[in-house]
Amino acid sequence: MSVFASDQRVDSDGASFSIQEWRGSGPPQVHVHEADDEAWHVLEGTLRFRLAERTVEAAAGTTVFVPAGTAHTYEALPGSRYLIVLTPRLRRLIAELQENRDPAAQVGIYEKHRSRLLA
Repeated sequence: MSVFASDQRVDSDGASFSIQEWRGSGPPQVHVHEADDEAWHVLEGTLRFRLAERTVEAAAGTTVFVPAGTAHTYEALPGSRYLIVLTPRLRRLIAELQENRDPAAQVGIYEKHRSRLLA
């Protein structure tokens, strides 16, 4: 079990999900995770989500849940801090995208992790 004091950054991995404290935006491309849910809890600032055909602004104290199969992306407005809840597969997807920043490789990386980029 992990316990965090209020001045520590949250970073905890389990067998079924991870909780990470992040700043910064998600990928600019709208994408879909075919088999994995994802959630964000805004600690400070605002996150702006594109969910399918609508835009949602989530202020501090808001939790956004995106079920598998939902087209989405998000932008963190300046000064935002949030918790992201990920499955191990999504954690591996993000790690691989961060290691390989070649735009030509992204489609294959997403597909490898049961996700896809949308035009």
